Amino acid sequence: MLAKKSIRLFLVLAGFFVTNALIAEFIGVKIFALEDSLGLESFNWSLFGHKGSLMLSAGVLLWPIVFVLTDIINDYFGQKGVRLLSYMTAGLIAYGFLMIFGAINLEPAAWWAESFVEQGVPDAQAAFSTIYGQGLWIIGGSLVAFLVGQIIDALVFYRVKLWTGEQKIWLRATASTAVSQFIDSFVVLYIAFVLGPQQWEISLFLAVGTVNYCYKLLVAILLIPLLYVVHYLIDTYLGKELSAQLRKEALAN
Repeated sequence: MLAKKSIRLFLVLAGFFVTNALIAEFIGVKIFALEDSLGLESFNWSLFGHKGSLMLSAGVLLWPIVFVLTDIINDYFGQKGVRLLSYMTAGLIAYGFLMIFGAINLEPAAWWAESFVEQGVPDAQAAFSTIYGQGLWIIGGSLVAFLVGQIIDALVFYRVKLWTGEQKIWLRATASTAVSQFIDSFVVLYIAFVLGPQQWEISLFLAVGTVNYCYKLLVAILLIPLLYVVHYLIDTYLGKELSAQLRKEALAN
């Protein structure tokens, strides 16, 4: 079975898809200042009565890549392929957090808990628990947002492809990402911070969600050339006949 190019392609795409989604979830706990990271002056955005700099979750480094991979998988393996990987990835993310919570509750060795004092970390166990022990509201919000966003992305991508055919890859990729990233950006914040214990006011929720969405959409647009490069590499690897057959079957299914 592994001798088939289509199966090897699916395994490679699935590996990158799952890896990027898992890493994005685990590094998402870090909030970084975009302007400071780029050495720029603060943009001082003002939305819905709130002002601030562009402070984003580190997960935004990888989520645009996940959505690009979603479009590529959709092109060659259809909505069924996207749904299969989305459900599997959500399950693996939940499994990963379950293992992390198990690790947090293990009794640390006394020497290990104090082994990073010289690096400015007086209690390694407290640091480990704080960084990896994300709240259940955040985990639940991110999983729901991920699944809903993926399903909507696959559906919009499919509808646009029915209209455009094999042409205008940029259009179906941009349209599907614009809708799915909007849902992803706001759903996770609403569940994690409005419904959750922090009880954000709606104006703050709308302001932060809008900033996150604009950033994700901009990065997704900038990644469109990468989409064409990956398509070219895949078509070269598969050959024109097999590539056309996979895309035809993906659209039919």
